[in-house]
Amino acid sequence: KELAAANWVEVERALASNYVGTTPAGTLDRAATLEQYRQWRVKDYSLGDVKTEMNGNTIVVTYTITLNGTAGAQPLPSAPQHMMTVWQQQKRGWIVIAHSVSQP
Repeated sequence: KELAAANWVEVERALASNYVGTTPAGTLDRAATLEQYRQWRVKDYSLGDVKTEMNGNTIVVTYTITLNGTAGAQPLPSAPQHMMTVWQQQKRGWIVIAHSVSQP
């Protein structure tokens, strides 16, 4: 929601300082991910197949996402993408420490 609303303060707050993400194009650190996200204009999205696995103060969430929007002048992938996001509870709340994207 925060990404679609371009609420960058909340998006930045949600990503750990040592965040790492993997995509079909390669590995991204926090700065590269934020730079990529700032180029996105998400008009709509839908989630499916959501599964969660709790382990102490960490939760692993797997799901599919379908995006409608653009990244710069290019459309975002319209086919569902498989996602895995790892959230960790810290003093300041839940933050993302890792994220993975794969296309079917």
